[in-house]
Amino acid sequence: MLNYLCKRVLNSIIVLWIVMTVTFFLMHAIPGGPFTQEKSLPPAVQANIEARYKLNDPLLTQYGDYVSNVIKGDLGPSFKYVGRSVNDIIRESFPVSFELGMESILIALMLGIPAGVMAAYRRNNWPDKTVNLLTTLGIAVPGFVLAALMVDFFAMKLGWFPAALWEGWQSRILPALALAAMPMAFVTRLTRSSMLDVLGQDYIKTAKAKGLSTAYILFRHALPNALIPVVTYVGPMVASILTGSFVIETIFAIPGLGSYFVTSIYNRDYTVILGVTIFYSAIIIFMNILVDIIYPILDPRIKLGQREE
Repeated sequence: MLNYLCKRVLNSIIVLWIVMTVTFFLMHAIPGGPFTQEKSLPPAVQANIEARYKLNDPLLTQYGDYVSNVIKGDLGPSFKYVGRSVNDIIRESFPVSFELGMESILIALMLGIPAGVMAAYRRNNWPDKTVNLLTTLGIAVPGFVLAALMVDFFAMKLGWFPAALWEGWQSRILPALALAAMPMAFVTRLTRSSMLDVLGQDYIKTAKAKGLSTAYILFRHALPNALIPVVTYVGPMVASILTGSFVIETIFAIPGLGSYFVTSIYNRDYTVILGVTIFYSAIIIFMNILVDIIYPILDPRIKLGQREE
């Protein structure tokens, strides 16, 4: 296990380096820079600012300096948020995205898995058809459309929830539901299809022949094995949700990491774009490694490193 984890960590470092390198050179290939939109700045002042941030150095020199700072854990200063570093922005805004993400993950898993089990158990009956209809809508309707509809109906017309901001538990319900809708639909469908496959296995028939209760068979024997494909999807899903939804956070004016990322793209804030991209990539890689570790827990027949063979 230790050898496997060491290999994965080494591969992760290489992947992070590739992501950082590609993002760095792609950003600098786009015409303009973080200060070209400041029309009122005289050329001399702009040159001084670029010299301060070393933007007038050769591109390879800038790249080498940035890689050196990243190795030290310094993601650099923000070009647009004066006096704030990228580390400070991530430290302040990620907890908001994390809180929203955890709420959405709990909704997706607590509703999606039981719905998938019920649909598989009541296959081709009205519960199964209802679940299939709802999951189809959850996958087909984009999150930003669902969020806009929720704001219009529940906030503007009914007045049940605030339309935006991040104050009190009421302000968390709509964005959490909007963010959880599509993942919940995928979790439900994966659970249903996997449960149907597991329920047809011989050991399930043997358990039924022994007279075990339906609930015990479903949740003790069938569900753990059926969750393996779900875990495969949940790993990247958790990473994506935890890092924040750009569109959902923008619609609901949530001060999370996603909103900073969108703003940095508009402002061409190189260091924020790079820092957040590296941070997102690290979380996704960590979740993929965690998923591989969880596999043997769900099914002891699976050994670490088996997927690489």
